Amino acid sequence: MILGLDVSTSATGFAIIDSNGELIYSSYVDTRNKRKFVDIFDVCLCIKEELKSIKQQFDICSVHIEESLQSFRSGFSSAKTLSVLSKINGMTSLMCFDIFSIKPLYVNSATARKLCGIKIPKGKNTKEHVLKHVLDIEPNFIVEYTRTGTHKPYCYDKADAYVVAKSAWIACRVTQ
Repeated sequence: MILGLDVSTSATGFAIIDSNGELIYSSYVDTRNKRKFVDIFDVCLCIKEELKSIKQQFDICSVHIEESLQSFRSGFSSAKTLSVLSKINGMTSLMCFDIFSIKPLYVNSATARKLCGIKIPKGKNTKEHVLKHVLDIEPNFIVEYTRTGTHKPYCYDKADAYVVAKSAWIACRVTQ
């Protein structure tokens, strides 16, 4: 089974794809609660608990993590946020290696989307488009909605984790 992760400073998404390419598990860890998380160590401990739970339930043979952003882009995440994200990504990578005894592989988000056949039209919101695509093709992908009818923010991270895991499954099938 393939474990895909989308690590972010607000929520980390997890998805597991079985050998048939089916989504069998999808979850997230919300890391926005400032009262609960004093620093990145608290965030990583929460992520670690989810990874340990996954280890107990599933026989993971491959771990794939979305690459963290490599450069600053005006209007997007600040340099400080990118630095924190890189730290959390690195710590999560080490936890995956420690828990599963598997060296994680890193997947560029654009490459993962391309492998999954997701094309983002110019001017469209990438996160929204990816979520819509996953909802359209994956019956096992569940989202929760707010009382106003919009999906909850962590759904983007779950969808990205699915794309990471699914792209790894597709890449594996292509090389066989």
